[in-house]
Amino acid sequence: MADIEFLKGWIGRQERAADHAAPPPLAGLAALLDHAEPPWRAGEAPPLSHWLYFLPRARQSEIDIDGHPKRGGFLPPVDLPRRMFAGARFAFHAPIMIDAAMARVSTIADVAEKIGASGRMVFVTVRHEVFADGVPALTEEQDIVYRAAAKPDAAPVVATPDARAPDAVRTIRPDPVLLFRYSALTFNGHRIHYDRDYARDVEGYPGLVVHGPLIATLLMDHFLRAHPGAAVTHFSFRARRPLFDTAPFDLCLKKKSGGAELWARDAAGAAAMTAEVDAA
Repeated sequence: MADIEFLKGWIGRQERAADHAAPPPLAGLAALLDHAEPPWRAGEAPPLSHWLYFLPRARQSEIDIDGHPKRGGFLPPVDLPRRMFAGARFAFHAPIMIDAAMARVSTIADVAEKIGASGRMVFVTVRHEVFADGVPALTEEQDIVYRAAAKPDAAPVVATPDARAPDAVRTIRPDPVLLFRYSALTFNGHRIHYDRDYARDVEGYPGLVVHGPLIATLLMDHFLRAHPGAAVTHFSFRARRPLFDTAPFDLCLKKKSGGAELWARDAAGAAAMTAEVDAA
């Protein structure tokens, strides 16, 4: 088992990448979100669409059993098998115009160990700074959590229904095609999103797992459908519990001054992801 002090040696490590805001990934995103005319600003890449760029390019021989690149490069070699995108915080500084030259500087900001009800967890915080035509466009702090394998005899966590009354609700029925198309857009090889046998038999999930970034993107889209053309300034989300392709879930929006509270509500009424958005 890797010592936490050894893993902390990755703090400060950086990675740089370049891309450009080409239109085809945005057309793919609009199709995935079922838009004939998307509600974001014309000529600009919408909020969170930077996830469609700077895609991983690990060679096939460098892919691990879970479908991710093998650990120990930019990210520390955490020896826990389950990896999830736990949350993130964004500040949007300037728009990314279509066809803009993009650059990203990524830094390991923190590595921390926690012991929870499910056992040992390691949290890795990555800070991304994205530039468009040389101008700072957005800052993202991303939390990645590594967890131990599921225990077959573990009692299920009882969900507490979210008591908030949303102002707008949209139901999503996830299926393998939706999850595959998002994996394809983001070149995400993580097998929990498309390989049902692996998700069930190796990582202990009851079905295919809905990507955390996909849920966040759907919540952002839910906000933009209610506020077409809004200039988003800040966004944050936290994953509370996983969603699967075995049941529909609701996108919920509650208005607040200057933005909205957002959450994804599972079939039991519990919040699977919570988020907040601010817009000018």
